[in-house]
Amino acid sequence: MCAAVKVKDFGKTAEGKVVKEFTVTNDHNVVLKLLSRGATLAEWHVPDKDGKMDDVVFGFDDVAGYESKGNGYFGATVGRVANRIAGGKFELNGKEYKLEKNDGPNTLHGGGKHSLDKVIWSGQPFERSAGSGVAFKYVSPDGEEGFPGKLTIRVTYTLTNKNEISIEYEAKTTKDTPVNLTNHTYFNLAGAGAPTINDHEVMIAADRYTPVDETLIPTGELAPVEGTPLDFREFHKIGERVDQLNDKPGKGYDHNFALNSKGGKLTLAAKVREAKTGRELSVYTTEPGIQFYGGNFLDGVKGKGGKAYKYRSGLCLETQHFPDSVNQPKFPSIILKPGETYKHTCIYQITTD
Repeated sequence: MCAAVKVKDFGKTAEGKVVKEFTVTNDHNVVLKLLSRGATLAEWHVPDKDGKMDDVVFGFDDVAGYESKGNGYFGATVGRVANRIAGGKFELNGKEYKLEKNDGPNTLHGGGKHSLDKVIWSGQPFERSAGSGVAFKYVSPDGEEGFPGKLTIRVTYTLTNKNEISIEYEAKTTKDTPVNLTNHTYFNLAGAGAPTINDHEVMIAADRYTPVDETLIPTGELAPVEGTPLDFREFHKIGERVDQLNDKPGKGYDHNFALNSKGGKLTLAAKVREAKTGRELSVYTTEPGIQFYGGNFLDGVKGKGGKAYKYRSGLCLETQHFPDSVNQPKFPSIILKPGETYKHTCIYQITTD
C-alpha cells in the first residue's frame, strides 16, 4: 500500500490565491509532487540503475517561478485545447469563436491568463490499493478564453508501486465544444538540470506524422516518417539527426506523430532511455497522437535548486489529439457534446536496466 499523501501550502499567486503542494510516496521511496496551480506535475524523484535518486522533471521552487515568463508550461495540464489552433479561431455549429493569439498568429495551449495551466484547481488526495494520488477538479465557465460551454474537468494523478504515474482526464460540457487535454512535463532522465537530452535515445510507435507550415499548423497531410529525421520506429539518439531540422519550423523536434494505434485503447506510444543512469521512460496513451518536443526554445531559465534549463536539455512527450483538429475535418474529432464524457489516459513509467 502506498504511503499517505502529504499536503501543504506551496505559496500564493500574485493575486493572493493559495497554491497547494501534494507529496505522494510509494513503497520504493519514489516521490511525486503535484501543485494545484495548473494541476501541475512538479517533481518526480526516481532511482537510477545504482539506486541513486534524481528529480527528472522541470519546475520551480516557488509560485513566482511558475508565474514567470520563463515557465514553458513546465509540468502543467494544458487546454482546453492543447497545441495550436490556426488563426486563433474556429467555427462550430455555424458560429465563429475567436481566441487569444498567444503564439504568433495562432492560439497555443488554450490561450491566455485563464488557460488551464494558470488557474487554481481543487485537489483531493486519495489512497487506493492500486496507488495513491490526487484528483484535481476545475470548472471552466462558459466562454472562458473564448470557448463555448461550461466545462467540468477532472485530472487524476496516481503513483503506483510499478513507478508509474497514471494521468486520467475526464471532462463534461454544457455545449458543443472542442476539448484536447494533455500534460506538458519536461523530462531529462539524467536529472532535471543535466546539460542535454541529445544523448537520450527515443522510440515512437508511429509510421506517420503531421507536416506543418511555417507557423507550426498542420497542412492536413499525414506523411510517412520513413527516410526523414522523424523516423523513430527504432531507437535513435536525439542528437543524431536533430540538426537537420534547425532551419525548419520548430527549429528541431516539435512534431505531432500519428500513432499506429490510432487511439482508443491504452497502448505503448513511445520510449526514451538514457545509458548512463539506465533509466527508461515508457509512455502509454489512449490518444491518437503524441507531440515530441526537444526543448528547442529553452534558454537557460533557472529552475529548481537554481539549476539552469538549457537549450535542448529537456523533452516533452505530450499525448493528445492532432494540432488544429478543430479546423481540420480529416483529423479525428475533438468536439465534445453535452451528455458525453471526454476521457483520456496517459501513463508515464520509469524503470531501470
